[in-house]
Amino acid sequence: MGKKKTWKNIKRAFPLYIMVAPGFLYLLINNYVPMTGIIIAFKHLNFAKGILHSDWAGLSNFKYLFKTPDAALITRNTLLYNFAFIVVNTTVSILIAILLSELRSKTKVKIFQSAVLIPSLISIIIVSYLVYAFLSGRTGFVNGLLTSLGKENISFYTESKYWPFILIFVNCWKGAGYSSIIYLAAILGIDQGMYEAAEIDGATRWHKIKCITLPLLKSTVITMTLLSIGRIFYSDFGLFYQVPMNSGALINATNTIDTYVYRGLIELGDISMSSAACVYQSLMGFALVMIANWLTKRYSSENALF
Repeated sequence: MGKKKTWKNIKRAFPLYIMVAPGFLYLLINNYVPMTGIIIAFKHLNFAKGILHSDWAGLSNFKYLFKTPDAALITRNTLLYNFAFIVVNTTVSILIAILLSELRSKTKVKIFQSAVLIPSLISIIIVSYLVYAFLSGRTGFVNGLLTSLGKENISFYTESKYWPFILIFVNCWKGAGYSSIIYLAAILGIDQGMYEAAEIDGATRWHKIKCITLPLLKSTVITMTLLSIGRIFYSDFGLFYQVPMNSGALINATNTIDTYVYRGLIELGDISMSSAACVYQSLMGFALVMIANWLTKRYSSENALF
């Protein structure tokens, strides 16, 4: 009877399996099959012998990241930049979403939605030239403005102290608009009766945002933050490599694990080392997600991922 019931359930759900199949195949081919390449991180890759027959290296490839004198710098930059991105982008995204939700004209909503989404669609190469147009030493807009005010020009591409703020601003400008759409969808899903009841009780617009909108966005914020923490050991390669124009004078402010490994790969051509760095990033990201989810589950179990 059990087998008959199982086959009956499978037959009934067969159309759903057909619908799920393309997505499942995509994940299998794009996400899981390539994971077999993790073996490269533990081998001295020799193309003549092939991946499987190359000599085992054990953990020697991982020593590249930890023995280099720049290990602390690139790890610090990667973590602090991503932490700043999470805080700033989340704050700005929620602000944009709240402002969009307050618009009553559908036409204005569509216009502003399109406006905040455009930066996320622009190639990082184009963004790098836009930034250069603003910060260039001779023809840049900022230096042109400083000159007109009688002040001395700033050589942005040789002074690293400005770049933490520049990179955080560029990342926020490019990514906050896309994230705001997710928060806007969450806000639009809130029962409007709650706002109407609050308005009858004399609540101002600020009080409605403070006491209704923000508390009900908590679960969305936590989910988005947990997903971001999973990639906290990864950096936007284009942002840190292309936007500063790969300027050697800015290495201390723009060098992250991704850019460091890329430069090492270009100079040394060591694919095994690069694979080891990717494995390190993935494992640390996984560990951070588990820790963050554990903390969330401990203090707010209903908002944990699992």
